[in-house]
Amino acid sequence: MRTSTTFSIHFWLSLAKQKDGFAPIYARITVDGKRAEISLQRQTSVTYWDTKAKRTTARTADGKALNTYLDQVYAKLLRCHKQLSSDFELVTAKSIKARFIGQDERHKSLLELVTYHNENMIGVLKAGTLKNYFTTERYLKRFLVRKKKTNDVYLKHLTYSFIIDFEQYLRKGPSLQNRNPLNNNGVMKHLERLRKLMNLAMDLEWLDKNPFDRFKLKFNKYEKAFLSKQELKIFENSELKEKKLQTVKDIFVFSCYTGLSYSDVKGLKADNVSRE
Repeated sequence: MRTSTTFSIHFWLSLAKQKDGFAPIYARITVDGKRAEISLQRQTSVTYWDTKAKRTTARTADGKALNTYLDQVYAKLLRCHKQLSSDFELVTAKSIKARFIGQDERHKSLLELVTYHNENMIGVLKAGTLKNYFTTERYLKRFLVRKKKTNDVYLKHLTYSFIIDFEQYLRKGPSLQNRNPLNNNGVMKHLERLRKLMNLAMDLEWLDKNPFDRFKLKFNKYEKAFLSKQELKIFENSELKEKKLQTVKDIFVFSCYTGLSYSDVKGLKADNVSRE
């Protein structure tokens, strides 16, 4: 594969966009004659711009701060070029720009991971299980907006403290169904799904370190109560006044005798039943 032979960084003013003597500053990256431009979201006086030094000559505090910022941008662009070269990635003006603004393949976000998982698990996971992942996604989105004040976060920024913060949010915040917080096992189920997402990110090499490495899920164990044969018989023979409740009762009894789960009974059709 051919490697880049030329690389340069150039700061310039967009005079076409100047207003009241001020113009926005752009960074131009050039690799092998191909260019990519980045708006630096800064502007400066056209009068004090040194076209040779590519810096402002203003000796004010704002002028000094601007030049410091441009030095930082320059250094970061150099690091992006070095990273791509060290990783044996294709080095182009566009790839350096993508790395600089965090939009290259190396920097995946949490919600990108969730979307990737949910789209690829259709037909693999049961509908009920996949539905639970969508619920966890809703909690994550609400947590990011309300507690982290952002719409998304890069996977590389996820830490152990992020997991703890999310856990506390689930414990103390209102649930999606009502105003009451989730119980402990409900919280653990969402964290369990998030951990599986982090494991997927590790497998995809989207994440270098798993933030769940030191986190332990703690489920509360409950002893399940079972109906005796006599109790089931009493329940089976009972008659409920409301038709809907009677139907629910009949389905429950049917499940007890057949051993079918709720989801299996829900998906049961007339074609699935045979009479011998």
